[in-house]
Amino acid sequence: MNETLPDLLLIGCGKMGGAMLSGWLERGLSRAVVVEPYAPAAEAFAGRATIVPDAASIPADFRPAAVILAIKPQEAPATLPAFARFATGETLFVSIMAGRSVASMRAALGAQAAVVRAMPNTPAAVRQGFTAAFPAAGVTENQKALADALLQAVGEVAWVTEEDQINPVTAVSGGGPAYVFLLAEVMEKAAIEQGLPPDLARRMARATVAGSGALLAASTQDAADLRKAVTSPKGTTERALAVLMEPDAWPAAMSKAIQAATDRARELAG
Repeated sequence: MNETLPDLLLIGCGKMGGAMLSGWLERGLSRAVVVEPYAPAAEAFAGRATIVPDAASIPADFRPAAVILAIKPQEAPATLPAFARFATGETLFVSIMAGRSVASMRAALGAQAAVVRAMPNTPAAVRQGFTAAFPAAGVTENQKALADALLQAVGEVAWVTEEDQINPVTAVSGGGPAYVFLLAEVMEKAAIEQGLPPDLARRMARATVAGSGALLAASTQDAADLRKAVTSPKGTTERALAVLMEPDAWPAAMSKAIQAATDRARELAG
C-alpha cells in the first residue's frame, strides 16, 4: 500500500489507541512510534511500529507530524510534560482524552502547542466509529486536514465550533456503545426470564441490536419514523413501548444519564 500518512507518535496503546493505530497502518503509515509502558498492550503491533516504554526511549531522530494522546485523562498532568519538546507549533497534538481541556494540555505542553481535541468511540475497532473534533486556536488548515485524515481512518468525523461541545459528544457518542451494549444485555436477560433458552436469547438480542443499527445506518428516515414503522396499532410493540416511554422511564433515564456523563467530562477538564 502506498504511504498516505506521515510519521506519528502514539502515547498510550489501549483499546482505543490500538484501534486507531490499526486503522492508520491499514491506510499506509510512514512510521509509528508507540509509547506504552505496559508491553502486552502493544504486542499486536510488534514489527509494524516501534514500541518504547517511555518518552526517554523515543529515537532521537524521530520527528512526528502528529502526537496522539490516548492515555487516561487522570494521567495527563504527570505524562504530558515529557512530550513538551514536540510542542513547537509545527507538530500537531490530537487528544482523545475525555474531558481534558485545551488549556490544561497547553499548561503541560506549552502555550504554543497546536491541539485538536477529539472523541472517537469503540466501533473504531471495526472502522465504524464516530468522532467529533475541535481545533484549538492556532491549528492550521493543514493540521486540521491531517487530524481529519487520521480520524477518518476509523470512521465518520464531524467538527464542532466550540470546545465545550466535546463534553456532550463524550457523553452521547463516546459512551454510547456502552448504552447499546446494555440494551442487548437487558434484552437477553428479559428473554431468558420469559422462558427462552440462554443461547437463543443471546443470539436474538445481539442480532436484533446489530441489525437495527445497520437498518438505521442505511435509512434516511428519522429514528422516530423507523420506530413508528415497527409499531402496529394495539400490537405487542405498542404495549412494550407504552412501558418504556412512560414519563419516568427510558427517555427520562437517558436524559439523566447523558447529563451525568457530560458533567463528569467537565469535571475532568483539569
